[in-house]
Amino acid sequence: MQRFVLNETSYHGAGAITAIPEEIKNRGFKKAFVATDPDLIKFGITAKVTDLLDAANIPYTVYSDIKANPTIENVQNGVSAYKAAGADCIVAIGGGSAMDTAKAIGIIITNPEFEDVRSLEGVAPTKNPCAPIIAVATTAGTAAEVTINYVITDVEKKRKFVCVDVHDIPVVAIVDPDMMATMPPALTAATGLDALTHAIEGYITKGAWELSDMFHLKAIEVISRSLRGAVKNEKEGRDGMALGQYIAGMGFSNVGLGVDHSMAHTLSAYYDMPHGKACATLLPTVMAYNAPYTGEKYRDIARAMGVEGVDKMTQDEYRKAAVDAVQKLAEDVGVECSLKGVVKEEDVHALSLDAYADACRPGNPRETSVEDIEALYRSLM
Repeated sequence: MQRFVLNETSYHGAGAITAIPEEIKNRGFKKAFVATDPDLIKFGITAKVTDLLDAANIPYTVYSDIKANPTIENVQNGVSAYKAAGADCIVAIGGGSAMDTAKAIGIIITNPEFEDVRSLEGVAPTKNPCAPIIAVATTAGTAAEVTINYVITDVEKKRKFVCVDVHDIPVVAIVDPDMMATMPPALTAATGLDALTHAIEGYITKGAWELSDMFHLKAIEVISRSLRGAVKNEKEGRDGMALGQYIAGMGFSNVGLGVDHSMAHTLSAYYDMPHGKACATLLPTVMAYNAPYTGEKYRDIARAMGVEGVDKMTQDEYRKAAVDAVQKLAEDVGVECSLKGVVKEEDVHALSLDAYADACRPGNPRETSVEDIEALYRSLM
């Protein structure tokens, strides 16, 4: 038996945010808790949504104590703020950081026995759906608006932990490329390659099956043809990335990921490295490592990425072609796949232990070890 969980409702395309007030009113919500990050307020992105709430006379409270890698403290402060606000729904505006924080807040509001936050790690036995979330994506990468996952940083223990819970999925997803158009090129590139990582890892993960494969192959195709244009801030590229990252999220949320994400989570916890950049840096190396355990899937990946002559290639050739296509895309959008000057030699063993313990690692198609992960980190140093 396979389970597949998706949003109840999603809106796509330029101007999709205009559906938010009607959704709030039709669902009978009285006050919104707007969870967003400080930069989005600073650059006027949050106001695009709060102006709509003002025009519709919908009261709200803004909460922005959210870091790029959200912490236990961010969540706990958010729970207190939500209670003080007297809100009955959450409007999460941002990338993964705002949405992950909103999910954790929403879960604790309806499942207060998990208020320590740490007990939510893995597949927590929550009983109730979280406070209703309307998730507004501002980056084309994490797909947090459609996933049942969120990631929180434990600053004290210097680690990130993954939470997987069907009760946390937003009731409404808003995928409006106009909300993503102000992303600078470097962020567009990193989050876009994070989306590609979702699609590729989701396609080769142990839990993959025909329904998820459909999403992942289409996501690889759309992202591959759109990311270069998105980095140049071309409308067609932006629109394509908004859709492609969401399609990838529909798949990987239901079947899992692999060791690239395990290693990336650890890099973010230790060095506060942005998640998208960490995933992108690791992707070609981890793909090459996993290649012997992927059957014919790299042929499909290469084809979806637009590589010509794939059907005439040997297995070794099409596997290399898939890795090379990813490497070339990263180069074209200005992402250097190197950890030189980032990872400290004295941290490698601890990093690898934490990556091995990460919830994404068991889905990797190749059985791995702490020693293998150490070798992967070192190969990029």
